[in-house]
Amino acid sequence: MNGLPIFKQDPRLHIKKLQFDGVPVKQYQPREDHTKHQRGILFFHGGIGIWCSTGKDRNTYERVCRYLARESASFVVSVLYRLAPEHPYPAQFEDCLKATIHLLKNAKEYGVDPDCIVISGDSSGATLVAAVCQELVKRTDLPKVRAQILLHPFLQAVDFNLPSYQQNAFNPVISKRMLLEIGLKYRRKYSVQAAMKGSHVPEDMRIKWKTWINPDHIPKRFKSRGYKPAPPTPFRPKVLEQSNEFFDTTFSPLLAEDDIISQLPETYILTCEYDVVRDDGLLYKKRLEDAGVGVTWEHLEDAFHGVVIVLDIPVFPFSCAKRKMDRIVKFIKGLHVSGEISLAGGVKAFTKGGGL
Repeated sequence: MNGLPIFKQDPRLHIKKLQFDGVPVKQYQPREDHTKHQRGILFFHGGIGIWCSTGKDRNTYERVCRYLARESASFVVSVLYRLAPEHPYPAQFEDCLKATIHLLKNAKEYGVDPDCIVISGDSSGATLVAAVCQELVKRTDLPKVRAQILLHPFLQAVDFNLPSYQQNAFNPVISKRMLLEIGLKYRRKYSVQAAMKGSHVPEDMRIKWKTWINPDHIPKRFKSRGYKPAPPTPFRPKVLEQSNEFFDTTFSPLLAEDDIISQLPETYILTCEYDVVRDDGLLYKKRLEDAGVGVTWEHLEDAFHGVVIVLDIPVFPFSCAKRKMDRIVKFIKGLHVSGEISLAGGVKAFTKGGGL
């Protein structure tokens, strides 16, 4: 983290550190005078719960938050949640939920339209977004979240042999083994080898979840780079004792019941072709659409997991990073703010290489 650049103040933004109900956050707000409330965007960073949030000006996602605030003319809050291994799961979820509730309750004090608050996140931050949104549908004392933005989300710890896990198993950015081994620090101790084979899932649970987590639901074109159904593996009860938290919906939001899924807000999902968790996003997209939730989906054929963190870095000239951010901004600007007409709604799909 010491190698990351130190960011200077941006003349176009008010940037300051705050506490939301005891949770440290960083605020990014356009300097222009506003005669009406702005959209509010909460951003949960990635890093598998152990990286990317120093609380200093070296934050890995600094460029992303500044870009969102400037380009969408929105009030952006980056939540600097506690990190593992010092603070194991579910500390990260608890901090994100607490910060979100604070903004929902106090939106007008920050010049934010309480009816246009968006929760967004990247990678494991997108996992937290999905989990927080699912928790909030149970609350009747708070304004409803306007939308959720899930950028290549990790959403289930049941099947690590989906096509995207097989095709991108040795991806240098984040490999299958890397994802699982780093999870040791985030989720305490469990058997990596058992999880890779799938022997941590009891047969009755496997049958139940097959409705939602099934390679048959992955469109054929996403299997073109290779896929072989994994052979069945015997269940090992001892492994379940080590990994039963895998099946909490705060860690595996794809396992939420239908009555929760159907109440979720309008959703933007971005998936990348060269990404082990690509198929998690595809499966969640299907669940949301089946439940009647409006979904805007984009798939980048030339992108990899975490590409957003190289935004505007000259030595990493990946055009897909800016394309990705521009799509997100377009979605956000289409969301209704008091006094405006919404351009969003319905089920939409944007892909560089064509729709599903």
